[in-house]
Amino acid sequence: MRDQDANANASAGRSSVCQAMLRLSLVPGVGPRIFNELLNCLGSAENVLRATPNQLRAVPGVGSKLTREIGNAKQIELGQILEDCERHSIGILDRHCENYPPLLKQIHDPPNILYQQGELLPQDEVAIAVVGTRHASNYGKKVAERLARGLASSGVTVVSGLARGVDAVAHRAALAAGGRTVAVLGSGLLDLYPAEHDDLAREICQQGAVLSELPPRSPPRRSAFPQRNRIVSGLSLGVVVVEAAERSGALISARLAMEQDREVFAVPGRIDSRLSRGCHRLIRDGAKLVETVEDILEELGPLSAPAAHPDGREIRHPAELKLTDQEQLILQAIGSEVTQLDQVVAVTALPVARVLSTISVLEIRRLVRRVSGTTFVRV
Repeated sequence: MRDQDANANASAGRSSVCQAMLRLSLVPGVGPRIFNELLNCLGSAENVLRATPNQLRAVPGVGSKLTREIGNAKQIELGQILEDCERHSIGILDRHCENYPPLLKQIHDPPNILYQQGELLPQDEVAIAVVGTRHASNYGKKVAERLARGLASSGVTVVSGLARGVDAVAHRAALAAGGRTVAVLGSGLLDLYPAEHDDLAREICQQGAVLSELPPRSPPRRSAFPQRNRIVSGLSLGVVVVEAAERSGALISARLAMEQDREVFAVPGRIDSRLSRGCHRLIRDGAKLVETVEDILEELGPLSAPAAHPDGREIRHPAELKLTDQEQLILQAIGSEVTQLDQVVAVTALPVARVLSTISVLEIRRLVRRVSGTTFVRV
């Protein structure tokens, strides 16, 4: 009984913290930067809501008007939001939740609240965003489908914005491959835009998640989509731009990815197509030219922490996802400590010559480092 009481108290405390975070996120003028300043200075959302005007005005970026708005935050009615979330199976994640996406926490302005339908899994930490124009050509759709299907088949989660064109193609290709995909909206989950993608969103919830930082009934606003793009890139190890005109929103995702220290990839197109100009500019500016899924996985560096793969093994480098069974077997036999060739041969039961030739391939892919002639270590 004591354990039950303790769990109930912990749950109530957690609910209180979440509601304080939720209220603070709804205060007009409190964006991610100001939110961070408030928490850094005052310690928690609950402390912010209890703070005196003088304490609030001492926070960088908080003036008299915002002080009054925060002072009125306790009056913000949460009933409709909480009821919508309960009725439509919408989860509320704040940045202190254990299942808040780890990659997203690393950007300088992560959303303080995420509304979620579906489920995020540990394997979604190995994710690539596939984005592009809403007015995709047949070529753009074909390339987006091929790349997204290949990524999903390899165990990579495909992230995009559920928009028309490239985004929708990428989501559908990942679903068709039996993989995982995550959609990030520029509207609330209950005012989905575009409306014709409602069925697609429901499918995504079965093999991934649909996310928004806006309350469930928020209508789409033009200003919300660039903000949405920082979440798309923030959830991903890299961003692939398939087709983009010179002023495409996909280029905003690419710029944000660079600012977030994520990889940027671009697919070349026809030189006489306006939809190629954005991608060609990215390539001239240093983006990796992409033709295949291998181009993406080989360019990515080691993960900051091992990530789960759907088959149960741990992934340390995205390039591992394209290994053959034999390459995978030999890689798993090489540890983080120096490993002798004889040990690898004994574990794998493969001929010495085959083990050595395969290790050479793993070295080229930067997955294994040779310490001496017959000793190796996993990178």
